[in-house]
Amino acid sequence: MKPAHIFDRDREWAALARFAADPADEMRLAVVSGRRRQGKTFLLQALADVFGGFYFVAVESTSTDALRQFGLAVASYLGVPGTLAFAHWDEAITYLFDHCPDRLIVLDEFPYLIKADPSIPSILQREIDARAAHRRTGSRVRLVLAGSAMSVMGGLLAGQAPLRGRASLDLVVQPFDYRLARRFWGIEDPRLALQVNAIVGGTPAYRTRFVDNETPGDDLDDWVIRRVLSLDAPLFREARYLLTNESEIRDEALYHAVLGAIAAGNNTRGGIASHMERKSTDIAHPLAVLEDCQLIRKEIDPIRKRSLYRVAEPLVTFYEAIMRPAWSLLERGWADRVWRAARPRFTSQVVGPHFEHVCREFALAHDWNGELAAEVAAGVASGGGRGQNIEVDVIVLAPQDNHTRRLLSVGEAKWSEIMNTGHLKRLEQAREQLHTRGLDTRDTVLALYSGAGFDAALTEAAARDPRILLVDLPMLYG
Repeated sequence: MKPAHIFDRDREWAALARFAADPADEMRLAVVSGRRRQGKTFLLQALADVFGGFYFVAVESTSTDALRQFGLAVASYLGVPGTLAFAHWDEAITYLFDHCPDRLIVLDEFPYLIKADPSIPSILQREIDARAAHRRTGSRVRLVLAGSAMSVMGGLLAGQAPLRGRASLDLVVQPFDYRLARRFWGIEDPRLALQVNAIVGGTPAYRTRFVDNETPGDDLDDWVIRRVLSLDAPLFREARYLLTNESEIRDEALYHAVLGAIAAGNNTRGGIASHMERKSTDIAHPLAVLEDCQLIRKEIDPIRKRSLYRVAEPLVTFYEAIMRPAWSLLERGWADRVWRAARPRFTSQVVGPHFEHVCREFALAHDWNGELAAEVAAGVASGGGRGQNIEVDVIVLAPQDNHTRRLLSVGEAKWSEIMNTGHLKRLEQAREQLHTRGLDTRDTVLALYSGAGFDAALTEAAARDPRILLVDLPMLYG
């Protein structure tokens, strides 16, 4: 049973518990990854406690020092007096598996062990294969390798990696979605909840350790100044640390420039390169690394089939749009002055784009007249010479079949603008232009998402036509 102190994470806990309790008479491997602060360690420590397993968290150190710490931990777990002095990792791992033949074993922050000794994955491969080949030995080790360096963890099971094909569980611990984040923060007002989510996203630790469980009250400005922009606030440098934690990232200035370009609204490779005054080929590798690290995500415009890049971590967007341009002023302690000047930019570059993303998340889970979406993205309804190209914030497509693909919905999202029939007409035009592109638009719902509300004429139009959907903040969080 999941411990009561763990908030949500029901799916993750169920998967881990099934793995740990699997009765199969052979050694099994699980890989658990996720960016820092998502609660992996919290989950895995609880799992080890419930199943009486061995838990070891590595730190950045030399191979000799890491081996010494490992020996101390193994000795403590097995009740061996003093310490266990292993000559090398081959001996240490074999000893642990031999003395824990039916135990759960968790090696957390595994990338630090690989950095200390790159041969460790090959040693584990040998042990897993050898124990699988000799099932009569009764080895029921349940081995969990966990870590936060996403590029390293993603490579454990890829290509020609030693452990490829040997894991029976590959679990990624994601941030809470916007609805769960609101519950976790305990914020009643949906408008405040979305603004907080646009700053700190769904990372659990940002509420607990980083702001001492303080939820913003009526004065969001005061909370941001004290808890995010203040020199002594733990969140102040956190976005910078997210880059330094990734071993694949060496030229931090280049990567910050890429993130800054995306945060400024440049979402295509060409747009990002132009903003940086570089060639598109120069940023291909940084984009690939940032995507592997899950600091950016690549979305595909379903109409033009081109790649669009978004910053995946809200705190990074906030840092790049608000903090980095005024870093020298913030280091002088002028948080209030910086925030007053940046407030309009916060609305346009941080909250606005985040609101659009949340609307796409809503559309992905929404019931569209009995159907769920197969694909949701932003895109462009091409005019094709008969009208202007229209950027559409939310395009919702049904699953692909042998017939014309159905367009379930087109939507426009406005955070700080009261929407009217002008927005509706724009969506009608977009629907017609998408129809000329070959989509089935007979039952397409025109969805208008607003953080500020809708005027009377638009509300009346929606009341008359069931194919017009008005989504306000309470509905978004409903």
